[in-house]
Amino acid sequence: MQFYSESLTQYRRLLTKEVRIGDLLLGNGHPIRVQTMTTTDTMDTMGTVEQTIRCIEAGAELVRITAPSKKEAENLLVIKNELRKRGYHTPLVADIHFTPNAAEIAARIVEKVRVNPGNYVDKKKFEQIEYTDAEYAEEIDRIRERFTPLVKICKEHGTAMRIGTNHGSLSDRIMSRYGDTAIGMVESAMEFLRIARAEAFHNIVLSMKSSNPQVMVQAYRLLVKTMQEEFQEMYPLHLGVTEAGDGEDGRIKSAVGIGTLLEDGIGDTIRVSLTEDPELEIPVCKDLVKRYATVTDSAVPPIQTLSYSPFEYKRRVSFPVERIGGKQVPVVIADLSTIEKITPTHLQSVGYTYNEQTDKWSIADAAADFIFTGHQVLDFALPGTLKVLVYPAAWEQAASSSYCPLFEAHGYVQATTKSEQLNFVLIDCYSDTTSINDYTHVDQLANDPTVVLCLSSRNQNAMQSVRRLFIELGHRQINNPVVLLTDSAGQTPDEHLIHFATETGALLLDGLGDGICLGYGANAKMDTVQVKGRTYLPVKDQHQFTNNTAFSILQATRTRISKTEYISCPSCGRTLFDLQETTARIRSVTHHLKGVKIAIMGCIVNGPGEMADADFGYVGSGPGKITLYKNKEIVKRNVDSAVAVDELINLLKENGAWVEKIEHE
Repeated sequence: MQFYSESLTQYRRLLTKEVRIGDLLLGNGHPIRVQTMTTTDTMDTMGTVEQTIRCIEAGAELVRITAPSKKEAENLLVIKNELRKRGYHTPLVADIHFTPNAAEIAARIVEKVRVNPGNYVDKKKFEQIEYTDAEYAEEIDRIRERFTPLVKICKEHGTAMRIGTNHGSLSDRIMSRYGDTAIGMVESAMEFLRIARAEAFHNIVLSMKSSNPQVMVQAYRLLVKTMQEEFQEMYPLHLGVTEAGDGEDGRIKSAVGIGTLLEDGIGDTIRVSLTEDPELEIPVCKDLVKRYATVTDSAVPPIQTLSYSPFEYKRRVSFPVERIGGKQVPVVIADLSTIEKITPTHLQSVGYTYNEQTDKWSIADAAADFIFTGHQVLDFALPGTLKVLVYPAAWEQAASSSYCPLFEAHGYVQATTKSEQLNFVLIDCYSDTTSINDYTHVDQLANDPTVVLCLSSRNQNAMQSVRRLFIELGHRQINNPVVLLTDSAGQTPDEHLIHFATETGALLLDGLGDGICLGYGANAKMDTVQVKGRTYLPVKDQHQFTNNTAFSILQATRTRISKTEYISCPSCGRTLFDLQETTARIRSVTHHLKGVKIAIMGCIVNGPGEMADADFGYVGSGPGKITLYKNKEIVKRNVDSAVAVDELINLLKENGAWVEKIEHE
């Protein structure tokens, strides 16, 4: 194993133990399985059955159902029998949090039980508690005593188990010793795994979920490293970004986290947690997984040492070239080169609106920093903040400081005319046509104070190839800023979202990249950019779609904030209000609050914890009742749901987080 993966330069599935879930085999090279979770009340037998069937027919290979108490756990048998009567044999998973007795009932009925270590036995009152080593050991003994009966039942009945740690539900004990960290998440799961192994029980899957993709990726990597060091073997891993939200943002955030790990061969089963009907999660899962169906080897030099830590976020050191690199936020370059004749109207798609009457431009929060026009020099005055990338011949014609040349690497080295301020240089990293890169051109332009490198790859392992060149830059102490270029060959909007988010997000999460530029390959399709029922960002053409996507990726990787962020759970049988409707209502009145993070949670299972990363929280606390939070602190309890959104707005105003929406003409 290399650091945390079988390979960082080739696609290699991480070798894990085989786990049987009913008739379904997981891990050990078996296909990556896709799953979802019902949102119905578990006591609504027929409603749960019908929704489960819809999920199965959409392609779910596992379906999870919540069992918050004994009565729901017992009703799993009725649900299972009805499904079997109708000819559906897909394995069922019981989702357990606070009730060990419910887990012990469910383990005798369904094929798999999920337990959350932070909620199962441990205390979680968000209290700071200091433990001596002896007291800590006593708590572990208490957990062993309470958890072991479930392990023995699972072993007896051939029931699989998922030990599923959520960042938002770490116990006070873990938090007190490890803090709110990826290490704490790993240790929380390892405690339960050690207990299971002591009973010779190995039919286990693990997960490390977080609403923050940075934390989620780091936790999975650390878990792999920890299992390898302690056990010299791996258990299968279930991947997911919890509370991802809905629409484009939910898909992009999920793809950033899940896709980053899948690229490195990590993950045996996935779930995309969207605040949407559960069957709508499955196509997204399939789009994520199918990327790896035809991956082949390609020649990329092996990595001996890493120039960065994969277990913590630290942005790569680069020097600034004008507004790119250094400590500046990553830039967005919009590719408009396919437009035959660019007009001021076209710039609306990338955040710039021209008013003829006032002869002024209005600039959106998500406005591209640069546009690429190919060979085209524009015949109108540009907004003062916008710059244009063109090929060298067009740059020489432009004779304007608003224009910057884009060179091939060899072309830049040989060019006699270059910009004295800003040059972009394209590098194709380890393309499939060459066995190894010739670093001559890289070395010749190294640390040129005017050069921004633009890295892309035609290699089938494109992300790994770009990452490999980043490592080479580190070893050679080349600190030029870097823009990530990627083209999608997708056939649907979701395929494009997933490709862009995976290829660039995986690098940005490791602190690699000072900007992004997204485009489309010759075989790509973009028949429609508006997806009925879930697209909420304004989209009138593919350029606006791509610009939105670029800013959403930067938001998901926490590298540039341009809009409101929503942390919303996908709903389940524990949810105490209509989560989809409520999320839409809250979004409609708060979406203009740039940089504010709002959590919308159906219940308290992960609510307060996942809101550690949010500024404000809206959490179901009882039928028709909402509790409002500022960070982790309760501000208002049991607010009537009919007025809760208005009360949330009042809370935002009281804390200086509210601004009135300005409608652009």
